Amino acid sequence: MQWYVVASILTIFTSSQGILTTLSQSNGGYKYDYATVPFLAEGFKLIVSSVLLWREYQRSPSPKMTTEWRSVRLYPIPSIIYLIHNNVQFATLTYVDTSTYQIMGNLKIVTTGILFRLFLKRKLSNLQWMAIVLLAIGATTSQVKSCGEASCESVFSSPIQGYMLGIISACLSALAGVYTEFLMKKNNDSLYWQNIQLYTFGAIFNMAKLVLDDFRSGFERGPWWQRLFNGYSITTWMVVLNLGSTGLLVSWLMKYADNIVKVYSTSMAMLLTMVLSVFLFNFKPTLQLFLGIFVCMMSLHMYFAPPNMLVDLPSTAKTEPESLVEVSVDRKSAS
Repeated sequence: MQWYVVASILTIFTSSQGILTTLSQSNGGYKYDYATVPFLAEGFKLIVSSVLLWREYQRSPSPKMTTEWRSVRLYPIPSIIYLIHNNVQFATLTYVDTSTYQIMGNLKIVTTGILFRLFLKRKLSNLQWMAIVLLAIGATTSQVKSCGEASCESVFSSPIQGYMLGIISACLSALAGVYTEFLMKKNNDSLYWQNIQLYTFGAIFNMAKLVLDDFRSGFERGPWWQRLFNGYSITTWMVVLNLGSTGLLVSWLMKYADNIVKVYSTSMAMLLTMVLSVFLFNFKPTLQLFLGIFVCMMSLHMYFAPPNMLVDLPSTAKTEPESLVEVSVDRKSAS
């Protein structure tokens, strides 16, 4: 399957994630314990990966599976980074308003590109760097509200601690993604075997969070396994399946594409969600939204289009091979 097909499916799944979560609410709240959703999603991904690995194992030759501890011990690290990231997110929201938080979240687009270059040693051309910056600008523009919708003074008027935590949150999100890509590509192990290791530790950490929540509440609602499915509806199960399927698609992209493709997919999903909200939740479209979509589409074309569509080559290019070096773009970084 081509990476752009998987990326398109990921965009659809990611955009529907927020919509399904909103539809799962009842009277502005959740009847179910929303902390159980990530745990069940990890379980779903673990089951699917185990079945696919078993089917792969029936074929010849058998899939490669590294079982050495020095390799397995690296897989809890993404879960730890995401755990820290989630706590930093909550801390950030105590200092900044939701609009500022959403805008600052676009920093992860640029930080992903920087860490992608530093840690994975993947070279990006100048055009690709410009495209990444344009993507961040377009996503930010689409989220900025006009002064008639919200007080202009409330945007970027938070304490310095909020901005520092926002930057740390963006860096942690990018670091988790880049490190996961490193794990997926560091050897030729089966994708499903790598998924099993990732999701096993993910399920353990999510279960630990549920246990910790029980201790904090003094077991007022009983142990977590007794209320695991309480308040679940068809829509809630769709949220679980959506979250699990999204994780499986992301792992495929990490193995066979890269983080930049994932960043574009999730950014386009955000814009698609805002467009769908116009029809589903009576969201009023703004000029900033249309401008942001236009800028993001320009960025998408600039990053993935063939170089000869973006740069006019001189007519003497055939007789002067050295001139081609100046305008060549490393397309491998986008494959």
